[in-house]
Amino acid sequence: MLLTILKDVAVLAGISGVLAILLVIAERWLNNYGDCKININGKRELTVKGGNSLLSSLGEKQVFLPSACGGRGSCGACKCQILEGGGPLLPTEKPLLSQAELADNIRLSCQVKVKSDISIQIPDSIFNIRKFSSVISEIIDFTYDIKGITFKLDEGETIDFKAGQYVQLITEPYGKVRQRVSRAYSISSKPEINTSIQLIIRLVPEGICTTWVHQNLKLGDRVNFTGPYGDFFLRDTEADILFVAGGSGKAPIKSMLEHLQVVGTQRKMTYFFGARSLKDLYLTKEMKAFEQVFPDFRYVPVLSNPDPDDNWQGETGYVMPHFKNAIRDPQNTEAYLCGSPGMINAVCKALQEQGVAADKIYYDSFG
Repeated sequence: MLLTILKDVAVLAGISGVLAILLVIAERWLNNYGDCKININGKRELTVKGGNSLLSSLGEKQVFLPSACGGRGSCGACKCQILEGGGPLLPTEKPLLSQAELADNIRLSCQVKVKSDISIQIPDSIFNIRKFSSVISEIIDFTYDIKGITFKLDEGETIDFKAGQYVQLITEPYGKVRQRVSRAYSISSKPEINTSIQLIIRLVPEGICTTWVHQNLKLGDRVNFTGPYGDFFLRDTEADILFVAGGSGKAPIKSMLEHLQVVGTQRKMTYFFGARSLKDLYLTKEMKAFEQVFPDFRYVPVLSNPDPDDNWQGETGYVMPHFKNAIRDPQNTEAYLCGSPGMINAVCKALQEQGVAADKIYYDSFG
């Protein structure tokens, strides 16, 4: 009886082994798309190995599309127009594309697999995005979960960016994390300093990149990043400005204010910063100091749930109810927002209810 069972087990093991080998062979055969060509804007042609995503295939050839989520299909930033090839639209793409984009065959490059020759259209500005190498020159603990990291570029290198834009930080393997990932972070330093950049990074529980930054990075470490990306920058108008941020969303607003300090402005500006309690506030003195720099600027921190020991005498609750007193002319107001997707959605709704035009509300969504 035992001998029969052992024979049956051996037969099953042999069959399983053969099936596994066949699956490996089939996978290699079916996924072997050979070399494929990517035609960009009818001006440039790349030859890549087929089977990978369009986003990663372009990145390997130093063409960097924005991708705030690192290619997970959740941010919708890596859009491009597919002129030929690309395969059918996937269910993962449709929720992040408007009807107009669908009609123009706009796709998420992280979801498009390069299985054959493909022609795409991307903004010419994408070609100005580069990969940079840097050294960590400063680490500041702003709060218990927010750090300011300064990345000094290699000798002779400079980065040209607009205040408000972001870069994509590339991690190195650490601990049990074996793959490299990229995540988007707004530049918090002013563009007038072009030999280094500062990023403000908040620790996200179990976040691959933020854990790497907070628990592994140290002075002198070498780090790569790509950029600059984004259309979040100050418009050259005379309209009143409403800045709204929370958490590490202070980064691009800090860059904008420092830039305005250099070039000068007479615009009326109000900056609402939302936090939970006093321990979540940082750079408060620096932000308040801008009230002495600009002729019409106010910095208003708002705590949603201050601790009794905070003895907080400032504004409380959510930031939205405080907009009414800050907006003197909704038709002549621009808003610049940076924070969580939930915060941005709530603020956009409140601003439009106050009469601020939707096309005058600017933000980068890193959801």
